[in-house]
Amino acid sequence: MRFYIPQDTTALALGSESVAGALQTAGIEPLRNGSRGLFWLEPLLEVETDQGRIGFGPVTAKDIPSIIDALQTDPSSHDLYQGEVAEIPYLKSQQRLTYARAGLGDPVCLDNYQSLSGFNGLKKALQMTGQQIVDQVKDSGLRGRGGAAFPAGIKWQTVLNCDSDQKYIVCNADEGDSGTFADRLVMEADPYQLIEGMIIAGLAVGANQGYIYLRSEYPVAHKLLNIAIERAIQANFLGENIQGSGKTFHLEVRLGAGAYICGEETSLLESLEGKRGMVRAKPPLPAIEGLFGKPTVVNNVLTLAAISSILDQGADHYQNFGMGRSRGTLAIQLAGNIKRGGLIELAFGVTLREVVEEYGQGTYSGRPIRAIQVGGPLGAFLPESQWDTPMDYEAFAAIKAMIGHGGIVVFDDTADMAAQARFAMEFCVVESCGKCTPCRIGSVRGVEVIDRIVANENRENNLILLHELCDTMEMGSLCAMGGMTPFPVRSALAHFSSDFTGQGRGDN
Repeated sequence: MRFYIPQDTTALALGSESVAGALQTAGIEPLRNGSRGLFWLEPLLEVETDQGRIGFGPVTAKDIPSIIDALQTDPSSHDLYQGEVAEIPYLKSQQRLTYARAGLGDPVCLDNYQSLSGFNGLKKALQMTGQQIVDQVKDSGLRGRGGAAFPAGIKWQTVLNCDSDQKYIVCNADEGDSGTFADRLVMEADPYQLIEGMIIAGLAVGANQGYIYLRSEYPVAHKLLNIAIERAIQANFLGENIQGSGKTFHLEVRLGAGAYICGEETSLLESLEGKRGMVRAKPPLPAIEGLFGKPTVVNNVLTLAAISSILDQGADHYQNFGMGRSRGTLAIQLAGNIKRGGLIELAFGVTLREVVEEYGQGTYSGRPIRAIQVGGPLGAFLPESQWDTPMDYEAFAAIKAMIGHGGIVVFDDTADMAAQARFAMEFCVVESCGKCTPCRIGSVRGVEVIDRIVANENRENNLILLHELCDTMEMGSLCAMGGMTPFPVRSALAHFSSDFTGQGRGDN
């Protein structure tokens, strides 16, 4: 029997290290895998048996002796027994493309990665021209998973068309939205997939240097990425003359500056160049003048991680998932006041209600759900009347909301939505780079105006002022930081107006 216990950040936070220690004390050396994303079951102990790979969870160190005893007789008799892991309904009903390998083995073992179709996409890409690779990405319908949802193939085509002595591939791994962890899970559970996607991107546009701009609060991902990169170099998947092809691609990890604004692509590039992370005016676009003034592909982790599947299985296979202009799968992250938090990968089109009620199983507190925020701290607060909206970029835009990076944060009926609207403005105060006036000053004024409204000071005039302030921020800000801060504020005003009266909470 082989035992698996995850080493990713979530599992470690929930005690997986002590579980691993208890196994070692019992004379068992566990294999440290990545999480499958079933965070409500972490630490999830998996055991490879003659009956398949079964799971126990959530496990603590003190459970190990009884689990070992149960394995000798009847595993299903143990209270923490979850059955065959692949058959757990939460996991079985997903459509996993990006996370197909997550949790199956040692994330930095090259042999494990290749045994699960790893580097198949790269091997095919090495036989193709840059234009052929870009055409595959365009045909797949892949859109940027960082939040903007811009067609990845169009961005790549722009960089490919640029005539330059140097081009770059930059991975935006500065995952800072509330309730998001999809990027981290890729890097901690399947780092070679990101590496493979970045190499393919380099081959596509003619770039020989890549950088992963990693959130500084991700030390486990930092460690695993560096190990994976070193092993990829040793195996000649990175560096000079990749697999004897004559092609070159170098890759390095750079730690972020600890600022939310550095998740915005131009601010990220400034930080990567060693400057203060401040937003650049556009044009020029980074695809034309990006890192060090050279043509640069800037993509999110999930965007680049999807590339290997597209090249391996074909654009048509990827295109078969999803709806409308939203093709492929979406990494949905369930967080906040939720009973079963975790990572879910599904084709676009599933409704928000299905995700929260069928997968999340309602609130952790057991109280009714009041509001759901999708897309991070700049996302709208959605009341129950909007929960049947399909998770599709255009469908969400139609209700003045956004999918963003796929993070979902759930609030029960005790939440004060006026306080949440104030937090959105306050968040902008703290995280604004300060370059443009609408964002820098507007957010400060926004906090003050919301406080006056809740205190019932000149209420009607201040409500008018708040809406006008939101208009100014939305239309006048240089980037989405100030431009989207009004989203949560307007939605809270529209759907939870009674919270702004200072007389208690209740839907309107």
